[in-house]
Amino acid sequence: MNAIITGGTKGIGRAIANKFATEGFNLAICSRNESDLATAKKELMALNADIKVYTQVVDVSKKDQVKTFGQYCIDTMTSIDVLINNAGVFHPGALYEEEEGALESMIETNLYSAYHLTRKLLTPMIAQASGYIINMASIASFMAYPNGGSYSISKFALRGFSQVLRAELKEKGIKVTTIMPGATWSNSWDGVDLPESRLMQATDIATTVWSLFLMSPSAVVEEVVLRPQLGDL
Repeated sequence: MNAIITGGTKGIGRAIANKFATEGFNLAICSRNESDLATAKKELMALNADIKVYTQVVDVSKKDQVKTFGQYCIDTMTSIDVLINNAGVFHPGALYEEEEGALESMIETNLYSAYHLTRKLLTPMIAQASGYIINMASIASFMAYPNGGSYSISKFALRGFSQVLRAELKEKGIKVTTIMPGATWSNSWDGVDLPESRLMQATDIATTVWSLFLMSPSAVVEEVVLRPQLGDL
């Protein structure tokens, strides 16, 4: 089995990659940093020496690079079993205060990357009449909050993208799930003066993602909302 994870070197993406590696999936991961990819590949293969790990440097805000990565996955993997559109960026700020270009930046990274990669990979997935697409959205996909700004706009759109995919692909044997986590420890929270227990762990999201694969072929979880036990920040 093969899984593709964008932004698979850190945070939630890395936790998911660790889980899938442990479960015996071959992996294709991308990141903007070649050093991070090399480290991740070494550590993932240490978790399971029987898997293959493919890596490529990709700036997911760039359409051509995303499509090239998709073709690389098609060329190197015998099947496309799982696609996890995880890569994203968050720049906080109110709409009337955020920097010029914030909307474009977050739409390109959080929405267009998933759109272009999914479209590239759907041809082989439809041909094999199987597969699973998981889009990593956010609680910002269904609720607005102060300083969410264009990030929330991009995540609302990503959730809509997932809903369209679900409607279009249900008859083609392909499952689609939207994951909407609340505050989760990642690089975005570095330096924040909060106890570790206040936020969720990236492994919590990875465990949730893996649980989706324990269901029969006739069942799918369309959306998942996860929040810290003490609520949103």
